[in-house]
Amino acid sequence: MTARIYVPTDLDGLALLVDEQLLPPSPEAVVAPDDDEETEYAALMTAAASCPDPSRRVVVVAEVADPDGPVRLDQVVAVHADAAARAPGADPDDDLSWFAIPEIALLLGR
Repeated sequence: MTARIYVPTDLDGLALLVDEQLLPPSPEAVVAPDDDEETEYAALMTAAASCPDPSRRVVVVAEVADPDGPVRLDQVVAVHADAAARAPGADPDDDLSWFAIPEIALLLGR
């Protein structure tokens, strides 16, 4: 059985995922308890609040067997991120943009 997890990271973590094909385990990862749209959105925004760089939030969404383990690039289903740097004091509930796996390079400026 797999779990959908939301892993808060930053652009450096996203680059590590692409370069090493692996994102280390994160104690801040949030597991969605079910696949209800509202529940998944709540998990996404909870993870976004834990991003190490609040000016440029990045959340990796993956389907994994072990939510406490590392995330392989082939387990990633999407990335949600701020498309540009956020102003200080920006609303923490601002929505994140959705990026497909091939679009990760755009986020990284590659």
